[in-house]
Amino acid sequence: MKTILVVDDEKHICLLYEEELKDEGYHVLTASNGLEALEILTKQVPDLVLLDIKMPEMDGAEFLRQVRMVHQTLPIIIVTAYGDYAQQDFSVWLSDDYMVKSADFSELKAKVKKALGE
Repeated sequence: MKTILVVDDEKHICLLYEEELKDEGYHVLTASNGLEALEILTKQVPDLVLLDIKMPEMDGAEFLRQVRMVHQTLPIIIVTAYGDYAQQDFSVWLSDDYMVKSADFSELKAKVKKALGE
């Protein structure tokens, strides 16, 4: 069973993604910010990270920069409410994919499957 780490400061988003991804057969870990996610990575490296950008304590862009120094091949998909963020902060280009949050989970599921090579 593949493990996905969902990093988002909005608890309801974490719960929604967790439920949707569990229904697809994945094991899901959650973190509310980049610092918490880095702590999880010291104990277990997931198969994929779903990452929000704007979060307290450590935002997604800083998390992405730090993770890429150690885990260059870990698939990371940015899932944000900000559609134009990729033009504002080029560090998000370190991610493997980028999408805007939506109530329709079909795009998210398709990107997860693609990133995991399924």
